[in-house]
Amino acid sequence: MFTKQYYVYIASNKINTVLYTGVTNNLIKRMYQHKNKMVAGFTSKYNIIKLVYYEVYRDINEAIKREKQIKGGSRQEKIDLIKKINPTFKDLYQDIIK
Repeated sequence: MFTKQYYVYIASNKINTVLYTGVTNNLIKRMYQHKNKMVAGFTSKYNIIKLVYYEVYRDINEAIKREKQIKGGSRQEKIDLIKKINPTFKDLYQDIIK
């Protein structure tokens, strides 16, 4: 049986000066939308095109709770979180589409 997955993610612009935290049930599609500026708003305005961090959840409520926790943290806390798994801020998009 297929279990739905939810993703809490942090994305950035090319030079890592802007961080965006979001939640989605389709990370590949969502990052494609960010990269191609398909949704008007913050992410297209600030050129959010790099996936730099993500976590996977089976419960949407847990994912939303975690998203709020990350959003409520300082910029430095977000950077520290990213650096734990992605110290070079590599775009992880290519890793998830394989």
